[in-house]
Amino acid sequence: MRKKPTLSFWQIWNMSFGFLGIQMGFALQNANASRILQIFGADVHELGWFWIVAPLTGLIVQPIIGHYSDRTWTRLGRRRPFFLTGALLASCGLILMPNADMFTAFMPALWVGAGMLMIMDASFNVAMEPFRALVADMLPSDQRTLGFSIQTVLISIGAVVGSWLPYALTNWFGLSNQAAAGEVPLNLLLSFVIGAGVLVTSILVTVIGTKEYSPEELQEFSGEKEVAEEESSSLLEIFSDFAKMPKTMRQLSGVQFFSWFGLFGMWVFTTPAVAHHVYGLAIDDTHSAAFQDAGDWVGILFGVYNAVAGIFAFFLPAIAHKVGRKRSHAIALIIGGLGFISMYFMPNENWLILSMMAIGIAWASILAMPYAILAGSIPPRKMGVYMGIFNFFIVLPQIVNAIIGGPIVKHFYGGNPIFAIVTSGVSFLIAAALVTRVTDVDDKTTN
Repeated sequence: MRKKPTLSFWQIWNMSFGFLGIQMGFALQNANASRILQIFGADVHELGWFWIVAPLTGLIVQPIIGHYSDRTWTRLGRRRPFFLTGALLASCGLILMPNADMFTAFMPALWVGAGMLMIMDASFNVAMEPFRALVADMLPSDQRTLGFSIQTVLISIGAVVGSWLPYALTNWFGLSNQAAAGEVPLNLLLSFVIGAGVLVTSILVTVIGTKEYSPEELQEFSGEKEVAEEESSSLLEIFSDFAKMPKTMRQLSGVQFFSWFGLFGMWVFTTPAVAHHVYGLAIDDTHSAAFQDAGDWVGILFGVYNAVAGIFAFFLPAIAHKVGRKRSHAIALIIGGLGFISMYFMPNENWLILSMMAIGIAWASILAMPYAILAGSIPPRKMGVYMGIFNFFIVLPQIVNAIIGGPIVKHFYGGNPIFAIVTSGVSFLIAAALVTRVTDVDDKTTN
């Protein structure tokens, strides 16, 4: 058995570059999907129900994609066919969602928009996890934290551009952010089209510029015979793999659950929370100029937390080396949880930037540390399917939040979505407590 070659910074950068486009599209979705659905007629307490289809699709799609990406060997390689396909489908969703009112002759724009949200999120899932498996395939253990951190940097760059794009098109290039009732403003329409173009282009950079290891090379690195040669490709194996998941993955499941429960609450409720709690708008105001300004400002805020995540990601490997990956992740989650809670107390929209900076520190760690911890506990020949199964613990909390979040806001929070944001903060603090119980196989600093 021989060690995987050490890759240069730029090799890892090019290998991960497609994540820039994926996250640009994902950021446009996260910052604006609730806003678009409200424009098409959704009530605040219904938003989570429209979002539920996306994680539910991911729950089904991810393990299947991981299973088959472990067994797929084509001229494009093992992982690249999947994230190329996912990128093309996500691009279609990006273009069609804000244009859902074009299909009103067939069904209400709200339902078309929700359908496009499902297609986008499912397609992003198809693209994302094979990308993470690619890093684990290509890098030796001592470079994985660096690899996932570089992914976080590219994710953050794409997310900043995607989040800020609607605001920039209006305030820097003069495009209107106003539209008639039931119509999406021009700045949002063009932002989604640009996002689709960047997504396809960046994925092609990775597909063309990265050569994956062959099955024979991976066998030499791992000392194991490849699954494609020795096992059937029955999907029923997914259930067996789930039952046999490594101890570290089981321990990380709770950390992931509460982390992503909090994140989902932020993505769904930040726009109505800021519009109502900070801008002082009525909860059913979805057409005024002030509502559109609040929506654009939420894009700026989302860009801030992603920008901070991109900067902080450069320091993550050094911090993790010094204090351990578990402790680093716990501290980051505590900072993010306090950032969420602080949003309730901020006197105006500008102060929310401080809250988002704290959330950005947690986001950087969420995107890197759990995967760096997990990768060392997974058999190399099962990397794709276990990365897909690991996605269960990302989508399940989103499904739970989608089901209960809206009713909680309506019946327990008096219709005020800012308390959903505070709940996200509490969820992060619980995740921070749980991460201390995780066994990090490769990290001897804190075990």
